[in-house]
Amino acid sequence: MTQIIEPVCRPEILAPAGDEACFFAALAAGADAIYLGLKHFSARMQADNFGTMELARLVELAHAEKVRVHVAMNTLVKPDDVSSAYNLVARLARDVHPDALIVQDLAFLDIARQAGFTGGLHLSTLANATHPAALLAARELGANRVVLPRELSIDEMRFMAEHCPEDLELECFIHGALCYCVSGRCYWSSYMGGKSGLRGRCVQPCRRVYKQGGAIAEAAAAKYEKPEEKKARLREANRQNRQNRDYGVAQRRQREEHPRGKTHSGRYFSCLDLSLDVLTKTLTSIPHLNSWKIEGRKKGPHYVYHAVSAYRLLRDNPSDPQARKMAEGILEMALGRPSTRARFLPQKDNHTTAPNSTTSSGLMIGKVSITPEDGKPYIKPYIDLLAQDYLRVGVEDESWHATLSVTRHTPKAGTFALRVPAHKTPKAGTPVYLIDRREPQMMQILHEWRKRLERISKREGRPVNSSPSLPAPLGGRKPRMDDIQVRSTLPQGRETRGSRNNLIGLWLSPKTVQGVSRTVMPRVSWWLPPVTWPEEEESLQRSVRQLWQSGARHFVCNDPWQIRFFPEAEDRDVVAGPFCNIANAASIGQLHKLGFNAAVVSPELAAEDFLALPRQSSLPLGIVLSGFWPVGISRFGMEGVRPNEPFVSPKGEIFWARQYGGNVWLYPGWPLDISSKRDELANAGYSFFVRIEENVPTGLPELRRSGLFNWEGALL
Repeated sequence: MTQIIEPVCRPEILAPAGDEACFFAALAAGADAIYLGLKHFSARMQADNFGTMELARLVELAHAEKVRVHVAMNTLVKPDDVSSAYNLVARLARDVHPDALIVQDLAFLDIARQAGFTGGLHLSTLANATHPAALLAARELGANRVVLPRELSIDEMRFMAEHCPEDLELECFIHGALCYCVSGRCYWSSYMGGKSGLRGRCVQPCRRVYKQGGAIAEAAAAKYEKPEEKKARLREANRQNRQNRDYGVAQRRQREEHPRGKTHSGRYFSCLDLSLDVLTKTLTSIPHLNSWKIEGRKKGPHYVYHAVSAYRLLRDNPSDPQARKMAEGILEMALGRPSTRARFLPQKDNHTTAPNSTTSSGLMIGKVSITPEDGKPYIKPYIDLLAQDYLRVGVEDESWHATLSVTRHTPKAGTFALRVPAHKTPKAGTPVYLIDRREPQMMQILHEWRKRLERISKREGRPVNSSPSLPAPLGGRKPRMDDIQVRSTLPQGRETRGSRNNLIGLWLSPKTVQGVSRTVMPRVSWWLPPVTWPEEEESLQRSVRQLWQSGARHFVCNDPWQIRFFPEAEDRDVVAGPFCNIANAASIGQLHKLGFNAAVVSPELAAEDFLALPRQSSLPLGIVLSGFWPVGISRFGMEGVRPNEPFVSPKGEIFWARQYGGNVWLYPGWPLDISSKRDELANAGYSFFVRIEENVPTGLPELRRSGLFNWEGALL
């Protein structure tokens, strides 16, 4: 019997726009709303983005078409960013009048209203509202909409909607690029050089080729040896070899102690594009799900136009087979990556990564040939190339990767010279992709919309120079323990009683709760997980209740929404953990409002940011001093990568991965360690310090690398 799905709402089609041409394409294709970023505070800083006066005219144009505009200000706010963020929102409210702001940092939920913004406040996926209690807490703080994580199944979306407050909207992604790591739980790019995904500057280390097996990790580790260490190691090896009369015996022993498996490589963390296409019909029966979002603020107008057109067809004609077929054909022309359903269908195992593929966006239209006379690269395209088409040569992690415009029409199998810098000359056989198409019809559409924009008068911008009202700083340090040592399990034979200066922390799970006696439970700092999926919330709350009834009072929440798991009681001691990504006084004030007693600041910050925060904070602050801080947490599994074994990046950086519950934790091969800065941090006003202990895999090479994270650099 065929199931009839009755629509409960007509969701908006929310289109991306990284530049003016994409904005026009979204309008032309019939988008109901458009989201975009500014030159600052946007999680896609590599897109062109918009200035406020430019945006004011575009918003007027969109509103004339009854199209809403949402401005993404979804970045982590540093301590000295609060006033400039406030002034920018005030200018938006006064001059631009967008319909909503998309925010990640809790600070924006406060300063946006102070700045006079009366539109919607939408919580980005980066805010990590992954479970029902998050929806209730987000609404309490003033959010009007929550963007659901891309890792959810259709059943989990329904579950979230069933627990959604009546006056809160939900939004979900239906198409576009996927990140391997959970939004708001990826520090990979930042850990490797300060370009933070939480600040919109991710360099996409997940898209690279990684190797595992053999002696790769040992060779990579040798790169980081100091000359005197290498000499000492070689001297010791020679001494041992001389002592052993049979060198062959020593070699066999070495092979037994360090077996070398077969080397394998691939793009193990490079995701395919999400495409729900015809499955979007099932979303129409979910209450509160008011918006279908298309990812792609770094894509061109061709992609935007085709993606919006396809999903309008699917939404407006859910039961028409001909419309579904036509929409699928349009999506094939959108020049995205190969697609996946991700985890949308819980009963089906949809592969999210394709390790043996390049997972590049665009249509491959040829391979590079080299002229024998002068070594110049060219292609003979498989299709006609149009003037202003946009091409990608190779993929992002190759040294010759480049993008370039087509300067003239080139017929199929004609010769098109690739004008790239000499140092970026690709090797023969490198694939070339069409990533944006500028067909005559599209160019005419863009031209007509640009003429309409020109009829709207230009405006002069006026600065805003003001500051938000922030909670009063704490003043003096509130006495707390000095150290928390966080472990996955209790050490065998070790007394767990915490002294005034030391407290054992345990990651909270049903297993750890069952393994700890009731007498010990009150003496432990219980650390909640950084990600809570919808079906995990009840079990987690049950564990919290059991601990509370046994006298436990010290808990660390690693998403701010977990505060709702705890009863209001004067003796509770609930800390916002480091995964809450807290980096400014306004967001600390929001934590105070939610009922937190203290907070651990984001480990991403640079030295001057760390040292400035305690003077501004309304709560006692802690900081992670040392330990294996994960570069990312994922729900997408480890296809092709063996857990607890080192793997190596193209630059020789060593990593390893481990499964905890349903999530993969990715670690760098060297720990975070700012222990030498402890006195400086204590003098700045930090009340307590955290050390995260992890059981390191056997065989992981010892890397003598600095673990300062961004201390000596800057969080860009």
